[in-house]
Amino acid sequence: MVGAQVRGWLSVDFSFGTEDAAFREEARCWLAEHLGGDSGRGSEDWAVRRAWERELGRGGWVGIGWGRAYGGFGNRAATLAQQVVWAEEYAAAGAPERVGHIGENLLAPTLIAYGDAAQRDRFLPSIARGEELWCQGYSEPGAGSDLAAVCTVAVRDGDVYRITGQKIWTSLAREADWIFVLARTDPGERRHRGLSFLLVPMDQPGRIEVRSIRQLTGTAEFNEVFFDGAVARAEHVVGGPGDGWRVATGLLALERGVSTLAQQVAFGRELDEVIGEAVRNGAVDDPVLRDRLVRQWAELRVMRWNALRTLGPAAGDAGTPSVAKLLWAGWHQRLGELAMHVRGAGAASGPGDWSADAPYELDAAQRRFLFSRADTIYGGSDEIQRGIIAGRVLGLDGGRKR
Repeated sequence: MVGAQVRGWLSVDFSFGTEDAAFREEARCWLAEHLGGDSGRGSEDWAVRRAWERELGRGGWVGIGWGRAYGGFGNRAATLAQQVVWAEEYAAAGAPERVGHIGENLLAPTLIAYGDAAQRDRFLPSIARGEELWCQGYSEPGAGSDLAAVCTVAVRDGDVYRITGQKIWTSLAREADWIFVLARTDPGERRHRGLSFLLVPMDQPGRIEVRSIRQLTGTAEFNEVFFDGAVARAEHVVGGPGDGWRVATGLLALERGVSTLAQQVAFGRELDEVIGEAVRNGAVDDPVLRDRLVRQWAELRVMRWNALRTLGPAAGDAGTPSVAKLLWAGWHQRLGELAMHVRGAGAASGPGDWSADAPYELDAAQRRFLFSRADTIYGGSDEIQRGIIAGRVLGLDGGRKR
């Protein structure tokens, strides 16, 4: 009875069938066979991680949801259920974090939806083969969650656009071959108007500079990117000049699709680690901490049901991406805090000796706690997400009904 109620609420049946079970076994066997010391699992060696992307490409596991016309597994489209299966099995296997994620799951679907045939022919095959990596040029120092405030300018010069400006918090910028950039191509327009979505090669010495940003964790996953007359070909404007806002917001909706289910598998492993630590050190005997652990477990199940629901007919709902972001960002931040509380005073000490002459060391849980402080900010802050839900779903404007 409960299962029937849940399926009704989901509006899509995710009771996997026989074909899905066979697909799961195939995915699981392939991962077990190919994951090894040279797969890039936990590696910071970018040559190794790029080689893993090419291995995935040769196996036909890149772009399985694109459709038969654009490549995909076995030159056929995997069903939505099979895409979920692959995402879950990949995460459950502890496979390497994907460095091709931005190209495969963000740019490629955007080109399929908004690009032209020439753009799809040029870029989709190289992404499917794991040969070209992409990064995203959206946020700027003065335009993060408020994306319509971008100031980077692209000026038409014959057959090309020349780009001047700065982007920030750019993942993979040092390793990427290409970047898609939201820039203002009509200086006479403001806010959402006059923006264009350009595909820009990163290999432009003297025109593109990348600077790493060192974070509280001591690592530097993010970068600043400076454009000084960087060139993008006119035929590489997706959707046409001035249509950048429609394309950019369409891409953002894709960020919270099937990949969120893989994210939740990873979250589940992190939660298991916290529970294991609580059992080992006796913190689980504290009824308050035990209640918080149970709440984290239950909320993770709710997130899964919501994610499955939004893959069905609810996928087009205006507030769907914002609800998903609010759910997982707050959950993950609370998990980081809970992990520190479970550990107690020991959470304040690192695994190595600290000195003024050497950088401090952190273990995985400490890095996760510090990094998670940004979860409710990046990708659209909580305030922005609540504003979107208030305006687009509840019909409110500034707290008042329209």
